[in-house]
Amino acid sequence: MSTSENLTAEEAALCEKVVSGELSFRKIEEETDKTTASKVRRAALEKMKDVEFDHLSNFTFDVEQVTKKNIENLIGAVQIPVGVAGVLKISGEYADGEYYLPLATTEGALVASVNRGCSVITKSGGATVRVFKNMMTRAPTFKLRNLEETKKFYDLISQPEMIEKIKAASDATTKHGKLLSVEPFVSGNNVHIRLGFDTKDAMGMNMITIASEAITKMITEETGVPCLTLSGNMCTDKKPSAVNAILGRGKTVVAEAKLNAAFIEKTLKCNAQAMFEVNYRKNLIGSLRAGSLGFNAHAANIVAALFIACGQDPAHVVEGSLTITEMDVTEDGDLLCSVTMPAVEVGTVGGGTSIATQRECLNLLGVAGSGEIPGHNALALSEIVAAAVLAGEISLVAAQAAGHLARAHARLGR
Repeated sequence: MSTSENLTAEEAALCEKVVSGELSFRKIEEETDKTTASKVRRAALEKMKDVEFDHLSNFTFDVEQVTKKNIENLIGAVQIPVGVAGVLKISGEYADGEYYLPLATTEGALVASVNRGCSVITKSGGATVRVFKNMMTRAPTFKLRNLEETKKFYDLISQPEMIEKIKAASDATTKHGKLLSVEPFVSGNNVHIRLGFDTKDAMGMNMITIASEAITKMITEETGVPCLTLSGNMCTDKKPSAVNAILGRGKTVVAEAKLNAAFIEKTLKCNAQAMFEVNYRKNLIGSLRAGSLGFNAHAANIVAALFIACGQDPAHVVEGSLTITEMDVTEDGDLLCSVTMPAVEVGTVGGGTSIATQRECLNLLGVAGSGEIPGHNALALSEIVAAAVLAGEISLVAAQAAGHLARAHARLGR
């Protein structure tokens, strides 16, 4: 039954106001509760566009909760199938144990491929994972009148006294985050100040945006130079960029696993040299020739599936695609595989992590909410992401080395 066929008199009256243009979508909640508002929006859209929402209306999350901080003009929910891959053995500084990976995707063969990679890694002793950097960034931009003023402003920002004032302005906005770095970049008469923060268990963009605004106000008060924009794209947020590939953003994580040569031939139906060749010719030379910023087979596939399942910002899949995959044949003929992920932007509190289904996936990984030591859950999640990406890379490279890629997709109906 369509939404428009199941309205009370009061809901039908509101629906007519929306259809006539008397009441906008965003103002429906001023007339009724949030659950009814979502129902009225669906009904109005059904009438205006001659469609039926038989499935969008089915969901279990708390409408009051998600409309406070996750969504506007709610009409329902899109369901994405969630599969599980694993078990995946991980030896990290923060994630240490065996994990089952929740993967939300509509791409057939993806979960099967990651599952195979998990099995190979686990039977080979597991993945070793380490976090090398942990710093979320925001980069406000200041526009100066000429080059002389630009140089004076640039030099001032780099002085220890100003950096201390910047830290004080940041500290006044949050008890959870901590300013770690202040790095100015110049372009003509523009100065971009790349600010780096430790955001603990939060991904942290809201936190550091508020802190960055306080910092820019202080700088303007000190110098008389107004901030042109709070985010000048030197951050860089949700866009492929060399600065993130080089300097990192969020967590910079490396995962590694060593595969025995005989085990590769028995299990993956190829050999270490063939996997090395595919990775070198495809992920390195091919990516270089294409002008890619990422050098990998399909890292974004695994990042997207984990991020959607676990309430992360899906737009940060862009930074996940910066992954570098390496495979080296060792002196004894085995294969040393690794992924370097310069920008894993994850959190276990805030954003979509509190939505019921996403929180269940985080619970499956044992990283929901704040860690006993602040920041450790988010760091553990970043290590899990890297190990999962390694599993996906090993499986896909092996499939291509064995000539099984098309066959696997055909068998799984894609």
